[in-house]
Amino acid sequence: MSILYIVATPIGNMSDITLRAVETLKSADTIACEDTRHTSILLNHLGITGKNLIACHARNEENSANGIIKLLEEGRDVAYCSDAGTPGVSDPGSRLVRKVREAGFRIVPIPGASASVTLISASGLTGKTFTFEGFLSPKSGRRQKRLKELLDRDEAFIIYESPFRIQKTLSEIKDLAPERTMVLGREMTKTFEEFISGTAEEVLLGLKTVKGEFALCVLPTLKTREEDEEDADR
Repeated sequence: MSILYIVATPIGNMSDITLRAVETLKSADTIACEDTRHTSILLNHLGITGKNLIACHARNEENSANGIIKLLEEGRDVAYCSDAGTPGVSDPGSRLVRKVREAGFRIVPIPGASASVTLISASGLTGKTFTFEGFLSPKSGRRQKRLKELLDRDEAFIIYESPFRIQKTLSEIKDLAPERTMVLGREMTKTFEEFISGTAEEVLLGLKTVKGEFALCVLPTLKTREEDEEDADR
């Protein structure tokens, strides 16, 4: 039976591609991707040529999934890549996976880079629990309401943010919980990778440029972190 492979790709540094991902992209009959131009750059870097690329992004995912199912019905294996990181994690891919599974075809994940896990590994978080929120709503009221809910839980949480809203989001966290500490990752795995830690005010002061892609890990309160560390040492 034909297979849909969900392929994680680098979030910046192309050397982070896994050997299994390379072999999957080489062997797949068709490669579906969030942006054919973006994926073409990766394929050229890997020396993979002659592949049939089809677009499957947020705006056409439902219709594209129907076309991918037809390819699977014809006996073709399909690999799906979002622009960076793991498909379906704040990226297109979840609706495609759901429809393909409902059609009775096998889904095989090819794990690899993820901005959220990359940031966790550099955050110093010792607790067992964190919430992955992804992108907050661009609507101010909904964003602030969700931020308050996340902060009130007193657990670590991760959000992604655009360069256009990162300062506003940090300012909102400063107003809601000025004592909470956090780690901001900018352009992770890329040439100008940067990590800034401290309170929201300190991170704002340390943020010299808003260019690039951002991920933010907000840590629990000091009391909760100390309790988590005690549990981890037992």
